[in-house]
Parts: sequence; C-alpha cells; structure tokens
Amino acid sequence: MINQRDPIPTCVQSNGVLTGAAYIRVSTDGQMDLSPESQLDEILKYAETHGIRLPDEYIFMESEGRSGKKADNRPEFQRMIATAKTVPKPFDCILVWKFSRFARNQDESTFYKGMLRKKLDIDVISISEPVLDGMYGRLIEMIIEWQDEFYSYNLAQDVFRGMKKKALNGGSQSRPPLGYRIPYHNAGPEIVPEEAAVIRLIFNQYVNEKKSIYAITRFLNSQGMKTGQGNPFEKRSVEYILQNPVYAGIIRWNRTCGETHSIKDPSQWIVSKGIHPPIISEELYNKAMLRYTHDTRRKNSQPAEAGKHWLSGLLKCSCCGRSLSACIRHRKTCDCYTFQCYGYLKGKCSHNSYVSESSVAPAVLKSLNEILENSTVTYELTRSKEKSENLQLDLLNQALARLPLKEKRARDAYMDGIDTKEEYRQNKRTLQSEREQLLRSISQLQNAQVQLHCETAPPQNPEQIHNIIDILQSDRFSMQQKNRALKSIVDKIIVDRDKMHIDIYYHLYR
Repeated sequence: MINQRDPIPTCVQSNGVLTGAAYIRVSTDGQMDLSPESQLDEILKYAETHGIRLPDEYIFMESEGRSGKKADNRPEFQRMIATAKTVPKPFDCILVWKFSRFARNQDESTFYKGMLRKKLDIDVISISEPVLDGMYGRLIEMIIEWQDEFYSYNLAQDVFRGMKKKALNGGSQSRPPLGYRIPYHNAGPEIVPEEAAVIRLIFNQYVNEKKSIYAITRFLNSQGMKTGQGNPFEKRSVEYILQNPVYAGIIRWNRTCGETHSIKDPSQWIVSKGIHPPIISEELYNKAMLRYTHDTRRKNSQPAEAGKHWLSGLLKCSCCGRSLSACIRHRKTCDCYTFQCYGYLKGKCSHNSYVSESSVAPAVLKSLNEILENSTVTYELTRSKEKSENLQLDLLNQALARLPLKEKRARDAYMDGIDTKEEYRQNKRTLQSEREQLLRSISQLQNAQVQLHCETAPPQNPEQIHNIIDILQSDRFSMQQKNRALKSIVDKIIVDRDKMHIDIYYHLYR
C-alpha cells in the first residue's frame, strides 16, 4: 500500500527536532504568486507544526522578483546553496511554498536537488504539494517540475507575442532614454525639454559641424552635462544616442539577445513608426547613421590596434593620473607606437597627453643611464608581497568572519536544550581561543607587509639597472619581457606633454 506524504522529511519523523531553511521567491512575469511575506508565514506555520527549527539566518528571501529559469540570477539561492555545502551540515531540509519557487528549469532543479539530497543529505520540501514516499513520490515531483517548466515556456511565448504586437503598433517597452520621461503609469514617453536640447546638440555637432565622437564627449563633460543616470558622458554614451532611432520617432525592438546582449540579425528586428513625439527629424538621424556607419571600423580590420609595449602600464597622465593606452600604427616604412590618456580617449579627461614612442622611450633610457653615471637615486623601499601571503590573509579573514555565526549556533544549541551548560562553556572557550589565534596570525601577516620609508641613497644593485638597460635595447626579448623587467624598478612615469617633461618614480625591492 502506498502512503501519501504530508510532506514531512523522514529524518524529521525519526530524529525529532531538526534545523530547516526556507527559500522564498516571487516571479518577474506577473504570475499570481503569494507575496514573499505570505510565503514566509505559511512556511513558519509548517515548520512549527512539524517540529522544525527555522533560524532567521537560514531564511533566504530574494529581495525582488526573480525568474526561476536560471540559478545564476538568484543571489539568495546561490547563498543558500553555498551555506548548505558548509561543514558541519547547517540544516536538514529546505522548505519552499511550491517546487516552482525552487526552480522552473528541470535540468537545474534535478541538479541542485540531487546534490542536496544525495551528497549533502538535505531534503527539499514543498509545503503545499504533498507527494508520495519513494520512487512514486519522485516521479510525481518530476511531473510537477515538467508542468512548471512548460507553463513558464508558454508564458514566455505569450509575453513575447504581446510585446511584439505592441512594438508593431509603435509602443515603447523600455526605460525612456535621455530626453524622454514617463509622466505616469502606462503613459507614453514625453519630451523633457532641457534633455532634448542636449540630444539636438549632439546630433547637430556630429552631422552639421562634423565633430568627432571624442570631441562631442569632451565638450559635453566640459559643460557639466550628465547622462540619464546622472554620470559624465563617455564615448559609448554618445554612440548609443547617435544609433538610437527613438529620437527620430521610430521604435526598434528585439535588436539584441537578452541573455548575451549580442546583436541579432536585422531580419529579426521589429522597426515601426512610434506613437511618441520625435526630438529630431528622421532625415537628421539618417545622416548621422550614414556617417557613423562610414566612420566605424569594421571588426578585425582596424587601422590602429591596441598593442602591448614595454612602457604599457607605466606611463601616467599628468592631469588625471590614468594610464596612457598604447596603440600601434602601421606605416609604409615601419610600425610605431603612440600613447594617449585612457580618460582622454573616453572623454573623461580634457588633457591631451599624446606622445610617441620615439619621444618618450629615449627619455626613459636616458634616465636609467643617469642613475648609473650619478650613482644616486631617490627611491621607495618596499617588501615584495607574495601571492601566497595575500591568499593566506584572505582565508584568515574569512575564518574570522565565520566565528559570530558559530557562536550563535552554539548559543542556540544551548538555549534549545541540545547542549548542556558545560558543553556550551567549552564551545565558547574553543571559539575564543580560535579567535585569538586568528587575530595573532592576521596581525603577523599585516605587519610583515608594512611599507618602509623613502630614502635617497646609492642604488643597491647597479648591475641590475645595467642589465635592464641591456634588455630594453636588445631585440632578443619580447615586449612583455621588457615590460616585466622595467616594472621591477619603475613604479610609474608621469608624462607632462605641455612641458615636454617626464617624472620617473623608481622603487627598488629589498
């Protein structure tokens, strides 16, 4: 005879009071779910009725609507799984309102339930969907999962058809871009006059004044203008505006893949006349797109490509402190490197720090030679930080951060009558001893990494500098090898293009 389970885990029936966890999620697709608070209330009632202890730290509730199709997109779910893997086992079962709250993807549901039940001995229980014990119970559970996934798939298709229909009718379905706002719920976009003026300025400078995107970006930032998120403009911000047909009163939908953000084939796009007011004319938008398409370099056919140079990562802008990006220029006679402030390229820095390899590389070599000739240098003594030390410090800090949770578990075990008073005292002493040992170890590692003061003295190893000069001037070493060699003694090189001057900051390791 097959007995129906009201779903109570076997371990609870045999072992008495056990610890449980709760996972709570609402969907993003407008389904008729119980609210998170209502789900929690039902789970708490179930736990109390069946003698399951449910500590607050084991209640995992997604802060907002989350789809159950992918576990990677659910931070509380991932935190619950990570907690379940800790040793000793933190809880004996996971309570959910329905199996669909755990997952709507059967592959992921099978994977995580299998891991929890078989490897970790943690059951997953739906408090509103009683199932049978044994093989038949698992079969019914699988059928429920199939139904949930099928429902989710059908709902996604219905939503897609509805959104497609709205796009064909010229309706907007995304957050309004700079220049528009939604005045109230379910209203269409309306123009924000002061923001619309910025949009017209961008298109006018690009189409009529023939300014580059870099020049437009720098001008906008120099005037204190901001994006829709209140941030300074970047090159990509201006590019997005120039490519967005919504400003010409056109709706373009289904252009990118939601999961990968890759651009779909144009045949899959939905382009229609929008019902919102345009900010610019369609003619001006088409002219902007014509120039943008012409100016944009095609993929894998760049006339100038980013290249690793032996000065890469060392040259810094004298204005903003950002690194100068290296770029190799292909000429008929030979290739040459140039450097420009990364912030300037993004429109975030107004200072032009453009320098060529032919001007800055000889200056660096000259400085190194002067050190050997003068036999004196101002440098900063530092102790090399080994990766193993940093990793060890991270592990010690993580162990220290886990102690309050261990202390709470020990206190709960005593309050619930699981441990005696003497056992609780012993646990407290053990945890306190562990805390003191961790603090001592962390202090020792931190003291070992303290930076020493600056000194002016003869270079400790002139032969090392001489060897580095030979490496930089030799053709037998790659750019990467030269870069590593120079970074062993040089911290940064400040480039002041206006004064045609560089400041080199050295550091010699003990």
